Amino acid sequence: MRFEEALKLYELELFELGERANKIRREYHGNKVFYNRNRHINPTNICVDRCLFCGFSAHRKNPNPYTMSIDEIVQTAIGAKERGAKEVHIVGAHNKSLGLEWYFDMFKAVKEAAPDIHLKAMTAAEVEFLARTYKKSFDYILDRMIESGVDSMPGGGAEIFDESLRRTICGGKVKSADWLTIHELWHKRGRKSNASMLFGHTESRGHRVDHLLRLRSLQEKTNGFNALIPLLYQTKNNFLKIDRALDAEEILKTVAISRIILDNVPHIKAYWVGLTPNLAIVAQEFGADDMDGTIERESINSAAGAQSAAGVSEKSLRDLIANAGFVPIERDSMYNEAL
Repeated sequence: MRFEEALKLYELELFELGERANKIRREYHGNKVFYNRNRHINPTNICVDRCLFCGFSAHRKNPNPYTMSIDEIVQTAIGAKERGAKEVHIVGAHNKSLGLEWYFDMFKAVKEAAPDIHLKAMTAAEVEFLARTYKKSFDYILDRMIESGVDSMPGGGAEIFDESLRRTICGGKVKSADWLTIHELWHKRGRKSNASMLFGHTESRGHRVDHLLRLRSLQEKTNGFNALIPLLYQTKNNFLKIDRALDAEEILKTVAISRIILDNVPHIKAYWVGLTPNLAIVAQEFGADDMDGTIERESINSAAGAQSAAGVSEKSLRDLIANAGFVPIERDSMYNEAL
């Protein structure tokens, strides 16, 4: 799909766009809506970067720095597993004081304590930060992650790929080309990852389309992405000073266009944390097929205003999906359906 053709999709009427996207999602997944039982763990909010959209990292808008110990992280993972979680999702800030080996020791400790739990960890932004800080190659960091028990990579840190915009909103963070390279190297190791796109801040529709087309191109090459998560920018406690969030129509159009452009990526996740559960379930009619999971505790989006700090119960997720006329399907991290 060419850029001009993709950008014109935004000119379509909302429900026409939804029908096109819904056709693709139903060819993939029928009437299923997926979720998993997972726990998010954010080990530290002390960060060398100052991304303007971030309300999580410790700075003057969030003067509460913290770093969890490895034992705290392990006990959190064990507790989540005992409550039925199948995945722990570990991402955090770029903290120079921890040292390189701390990360690998932490992953090993989690896997030793809960060997059958799926460990999703380390955004490409974190990989690049560690490689740059400790003068290692991307290959070295990725290989050590695998040796330490990391099973898959989340999609965070992608934000918007346009470098001019990126320099403004997250200068100093991983460059777009490096983000794509890191995921390509991960895929070449036979591992899966997710992708993301942060939208609803200072980007244009064209920036979103460019971002999606770059992801499509890499997927054609590697077939390594399980899902795209269009992440809605949260307006509170950050430095972008955008008071009004996108309206529901623009959000649903963006979800639908993501489904249409990325027809080579199996899943589009309507992340209930950022969208709210109600809008996330509506998005299942506009190309999405996944709600994410129970999460238990969420720190990054909630720090910027999302009402997600305490997660959501499995029953609430299943009831929401079923009451909207879909079939709730529990999945694992690789989208295998629970028996």
